[in-house]
Amino acid sequence: MSTAKTGDTVRIHYTGTLTDGSTFDSSQGREPLEFVIGSGQIIPGLDAAMPGMEIGETKTVNIPCTEAYGEADPTRLQKVPRGEIPDNIPLEAGLTLQAQAPNGQIIQFTVIEFNEEIVTLDANHPLAGKDLTFEVELVSIG
Repeated sequence: MSTAKTGDTVRIHYTGTLTDGSTFDSSQGREPLEFVIGSGQIIPGLDAAMPGMEIGETKTVNIPCTEAYGEADPTRLQKVPRGEIPDNIPLEAGLTLQAQAPNGQIIQFTVIEFNEEIVTLDANHPLAGKDLTFEVELVSIG
């Protein structure tokens, strides 16, 4: 049977959960995720777990935040005047907003809290600072 190795194009089905057991992403009902092992296309901890797997094999992979989306960076929190957020956007905690940086890059922010004067935005990845668990099935190699 074929064994996955660095440089192989693989397809996996997966379910990603947080430490509280809640699911944050899954390929269920979708096509398997395709990527090249070792190419940096997926988070490092999951990428490192793929070599040695055989087609049809399933495994549970526990990934610390440092091997996923990194630690949450407090410097990525930003307080902006409420007036800088368009009035037609109904603010609520957890709302995702997008802004364009001067270089044209799109940046996503999550509303952390707000009041009449200030809106606190978080530009960290929503999974930054979180340890992740993946249930993975190797569907194909090549």
